[in-house]
Amino acid sequence: MIEAIILIVTRPGAEKKVYDQLKNHPKVKEVHKVYGEYDLIARVEVEDIRDLDEFHDNVLRKIKEIEVTETLIASTYGIKE
Repeated sequence: MIEAIILIVTRPGAEKKVYDQLKNHPKVKEVHKVYGEYDLIARVEVEDIRDLDEFHDNVLRKIKEIEVTETLIASTYGIKE
């Protein structure tokens, strides 16, 4: 299982539309509107890197209101279990 944080920049004023499209997707565990350089942050869980590629290609890239994304793959280093 891979957990990734995706930082999203939308077209001006399109944050709610993108949020609504992502919030119920089964791979999206959380999505938040944020202030600053990015408009939204989404936490996703995927099976493997290929699954993450498919999510980018088949979900994110099809949302026309998304201008830029940056994907951060989470590491478990330092997390107490």
